[in-house]
Amino acid sequence: MRATGVGSVPGEDFREWAKVSLGQVDLPFVPELPERGVHAQMIGRSLAMLEGLDADLQPAGWRVGVGTGRDHRRARSLLAQDLDALEELGQEHEGPLKQQVAGPWTLAATTELARGEKVLADHGARRDLAESLAAGLAAQVHDLRRRFPRSEIVVQVDEPSLPAVLDAGIPTASGFGRHRTVHPPEADAHLRLVTDAIRAAGAKPVVHVCASDVPVALLRGAGFAAVGFDLALARPADAWAEAFEAGTELWIGAVPSTDPSPVPTSSVLIGRVDSFLARLGFDEERADPQVVVSPSCGLAGATAAWARQALALTANVGARH
Repeated sequence: MRATGVGSVPGEDFREWAKVSLGQVDLPFVPELPERGVHAQMIGRSLAMLEGLDADLQPAGWRVGVGTGRDHRRARSLLAQDLDALEELGQEHEGPLKQQVAGPWTLAATTELARGEKVLADHGARRDLAESLAAGLAAQVHDLRRRFPRSEIVVQVDEPSLPAVLDAGIPTASGFGRHRTVHPPEADAHLRLVTDAIRAAGAKPVVHVCASDVPVALLRGAGFAAVGFDLALARPADAWAEAFEAGTELWIGAVPSTDPSPVPTSSVLIGRVDSFLARLGFDEERADPQVVVSPSCGLAGATAAWARQALALTANVGARH
């Protein structure tokens, strides 16, 4: 098994966490530090990658298609500064390197249009957003490949809102209603725009959904090479087994993302991973090449001490130590 982090970490020192990422796990990731403010949080950071679609921060949150505002420019600048620092620290890095981004459906569910309604409410707008994200990710991958020419670039598409989007669970701007269900063909089409763009740019698309009802078949069909999930929430099912049998990697979130008591040992966590895989019908030897282990979700809500320990524990589980 290999080991990685989901993305977010506590604190505000990017360089320090970049050193931890590059030195602790065999699949390093670009750290996200939400405590630095909205520009560094998942949505602002992802909007910074859009191509041809502007954004601005309003009192109610981020809006798209309203012209580039100061906060959008700041988000882009912060992302560029972070990558400059990572490039400096990772000059000798060889092997995979992962960048995280919010997916098209999570962005559509959390950002607004100029008139104040969510992007999710407008069929054309959510298509435009997905196309802008796809183009932006192609450019992002090219930039990462230039900075890290000896690395395999991996793009992790975070879709925490996808299950609610598919189940009419996203509230309207007023809060009194719910947006209509997005049906699987449209959900697939927008996700496929992103996966196709990532692959065409020479990177590997993976997806992370921290929920109990991960739409495994949809994500596999949309072209993701791997599906990341919280082991504590997932239940073994045919969809998982079919995806795994077809070659889809499972990125198993086995390590607690917030300070646990008591702290589980690596042997206990390895046992949980093996138990899940065994219930799918796969043994350790068959499964390990297709498995990546990680914390269950992002570590932004953890103490700095646990975040470091969690990544170290993740590395031990990945190495079966």
